[in-house]
Amino acid sequence: MSAGARRLRVLHVVYRFDIGGLENVIVQLINRLPAERFEHVVLSLTTVSDFRQRVEREGVRFIALDKPPGHALKQYPAIWRLLREIRPDVLHSCNLAPLEVVPVAWAAGVPWRVHVEHGWDAHDPQGLSAKYRWLRRAYAPFVSRFVSVSADLDRYLGEAVGVPAAKRHLIGNGVDTRRFSPGPAPAIEGCPFEPGRHWLVGTVGRLMTVKNQPLLARAFVRWLRERPELAARARLVIVGEGGLRAEVERVLDEAGLRALAWLPGARSDVAAILRALDVFVLPSQAEGTSCTLQEAMASARPVLATAVGGTPDVFEDGVSGLLVPSDDEAAMARALNRLHDDAPFAQGLARAARERAELHYSIDRMVDAYAALFARAEAPRLQVA
Repeated sequence: MSAGARRLRVLHVVYRFDIGGLENVIVQLINRLPAERFEHVVLSLTTVSDFRQRVEREGVRFIALDKPPGHALKQYPAIWRLLREIRPDVLHSCNLAPLEVVPVAWAAGVPWRVHVEHGWDAHDPQGLSAKYRWLRRAYAPFVSRFVSVSADLDRYLGEAVGVPAAKRHLIGNGVDTRRFSPGPAPAIEGCPFEPGRHWLVGTVGRLMTVKNQPLLARAFVRWLRERPELAARARLVIVGEGGLRAEVERVLDEAGLRALAWLPGARSDVAAILRALDVFVLPSQAEGTSCTLQEAMASARPVLATAVGGTPDVFEDGVSGLLVPSDDEAAMARALNRLHDDAPFAQGLARAARERAELHYSIDRMVDAYAALFARAEAPRLQVA
């Protein structure tokens, strides 16, 4: 970057800025992209939560539009004026809802428009909605480049939406393997269970339909029903907040096992919680590339996940983790039993998971890939100059 040249201004657009893997990627990009080359603005179509406090860079502007449910057509004039005020070099939109901002950005003269698909929509977990495919096709001409976080999503954009290969990039999510790393299981503030004394089965994520935490609760109940002697030691940890909390609690209450579970809501000490778990479970109905799954792998935890979306590409089944069919509580209960009873096998999975995370999911590699993609905005800017 030549002396006196201004930094590239990146406008990150999300539906809401709250705790989640997508938002965590944005935080990591803001914190890690070279400050001398990039500056950032975050635009939420709805709300901005305290998650913004994880941004370490100074001078990052957050904007919340408080958009009501439905299409943002009535907000287009205000969004256009906002874009003309901000004058971003790069629009970085994430998932389907913010995609409707891309044509407005094109009309406002934003030269480089990058749209990222982080995972399946909550109302379309298998990517089968004809309406959502049509919307992506309609907006595609206004997108400079599409990014997918998994091969599964990349195939969807190519085959179902018709985005040509030259316009697609595959950039997997990355994990901070220094922060998320092996270590002694710590005592967790507020947790009624004791790592080492108890065998902790856990997951971390928003309690929403696509994440399917009730499946884990049902599998845990089924496992203890089949192995009642393990109730003295086995415990369930479900970290996160959302609409499925009541269903998870109902499953546990009906089985009389509520006292064996800890549901603390959203937490900021995820790295410590992951190190305390004996097995991390991802029970999702659909996934792109789960950041928390990668974090658990980097923490050298045995991982158990449903074989959906991009998850089968994240680790090798039986080598660096275990896969079970989606919504199959019996299979998940059997896998929990195997991991509990065969400690050497579980430890081998954990070691291989850590090695895979270090080799394939470096956060530096992710940041470098986005830096190179965002920097392509310099070409149209220089042409205009």
